[in-house]
Amino acid sequence: MEVINGILALVLTAIGLLGCVLPGLPGLPLNYAALLLVQWQWKVYSVTFLIVMAVLTAVVLVLDYLIPAWSAKWFGATPQGVRGSILGMIVGLFFTPVGMIFGILLGAILGDMAAGRKPFEAMRSGVGTLFGTLTAMALKILLALVMAVPVFWHLVRKLWDALAVAFG
Repeated sequence: MEVINGILALVLTAIGLLGCVLPGLPGLPLNYAALLLVQWQWKVYSVTFLIVMAVLTAVVLVLDYLIPAWSAKWFGATPQGVRGSILGMIVGLFFTPVGMIFGILLGAILGDMAAGRKPFEAMRSGVGTLFGTLTAMALKILLALVMAVPVFWHLVRKLWDALAVAFG
């Protein structure tokens, strides 16, 4: 059972890290689930650590929605620019994560220009929307790594111990 739970924790962590970049995957909740799985199997984390990670997960999930919206508003994006950035991100996903980033920027610019903004204004709001999106993504990645490192560390130690016993 330890092996199955260890593999499941690794899979949850890997998908969770991907979910911090790819929309539609619940990255941070999966990383937190991996922490809980390791805790359930091996009892290695303190309750305080788990509570802090749960609170941070909830806060960053909320900020993931608020930061791009605040940034878009701060830089003057129109509703069409925001919708354009979302559409651009989805289309860009088919072309790699770099395509997703360019899709956000280009979609926001084109959306704002369709709303009647001048090119410079549209560029400004597009860059602002992209900045907010990347800031939120960076926060998610940072927290995901903070949760992934203890999971990987514990599982590597368990593997090392098992190899030491096997090859004694």
